[in-house]
Amino acid sequence: MTETNDGKLSASEKPKTKRAGRRQRPENAIEIANRISDEDFVKEYVKPSSDDWPQWTHPKNEAVFTLSLSLPAAMRHEDLEACFNLVNETSGADYRGSSLGWHPAEKKKEMRSPDLRYILVKDGHDKIQGFTSLMPTFENYEPVVYCYEIHLKPELQGKFMGYLMNVADNIATVEKVMLTCFVSNASGLKFYEKLGFSQDETSPRERKLRGGKVVTPDYVILSRPTTGGDVVKSRARRPRIDEPE
Repeated sequence: MTETNDGKLSASEKPKTKRAGRRQRPENAIEIANRISDEDFVKEYVKPSSDDWPQWTHPKNEAVFTLSLSLPAAMRHEDLEACFNLVNETSGADYRGSSLGWHPAEKKKEMRSPDLRYILVKDGHDKIQGFTSLMPTFENYEPVVYCYEIHLKPELQGKFMGYLMNVADNIATVEKVMLTCFVSNASGLKFYEKLGFSQDETSPRERKLRGGKVVTPDYVILSRPTTGGDVVKSRARRPRIDEPE
């Protein structure tokens, strides 16, 4: 605390008076979802439609997996590294073969975005076998749940997408789930199509250059309506590439 020569508080440290009669803007559903704790996020948005949380048993080999939800800041370094390694394992070749390229430092920074929520899938040895990361956010001023990543070991692919849809369905005002997929990921595109995803209106289209050359995008933006909403307009942002579950 600083004082002026006459012993009084400086202007910057004097108590601020509130303007009378000014109402504070109420939080919207996206702000609330991003503010609450991981425990409350599970209670409000994941668990209401997921009776098996936090354990899941593989229907074929009866292996038991533990599910957890966490912000990046609360995750162990080794868990974040395991997630990054899984991205490289399942999608590294697609990144390297695309116009985006593979940039490990940039990817790790993106994976630590503070508003992301990770759903981690661990085996009985506490090893990560899969994860999805998602963010309630706004696209073109419309509330959506954007899925940044879905990466799973081969034996788990095709599972856990329901948790992502639960989150989107349970956040008020959210009308669709969005994600990005490489065009080269044919199995992923087919999987998402079966789940009801289709090409979003913001997905990049083919472009014909002046010389007549046609440039085909190497990724597509997909979306699927929630149970209570219609597909709304949204703005494309930097792609987040996802793998099939």
